[in-house]
Amino acid sequence: MDGVPEPHTGWTFLTNHARVLAAIADNHSARIRDIAAHCRLTERAVQKIIADLERDGYLSHTREGRTNTYRIDPGKVLRHPAEAGLTVASLLSLLVKDEADRATTPGDHTRPHATT
Repeated sequence: MDGVPEPHTGWTFLTNHARVLAAIADNHSARIRDIAAHCRLTERAVQKIIADLERDGYLSHTREGRTNTYRIDPGKVLRHPAEAGLTVASLLSLLVKDEADRATTPGDHTRPHATT
């Protein structure tokens, strides 16, 4: 099937909802096709996730011509009781990379450690 990303096998640390939200945080006007490719999901799966996030108030969009521009509510609290009090902003601060971080050489997986 053309356009369907290669499936991932095994478990991962993040949900698809978190991946889609982080992709939108990286580019507020990203096309569903590009989000799907980045997250290795189908376009239909991304559409459903965006609808979930919008329905629960984590995300909204405005239509500008043929483009959607998304707005994330950074103060919205995460849903699971184990993350009680944590906001979308705190989650995205861990997931979203700066362009400088993306320019690291392939295979270079070193990242600075957080300090407290």
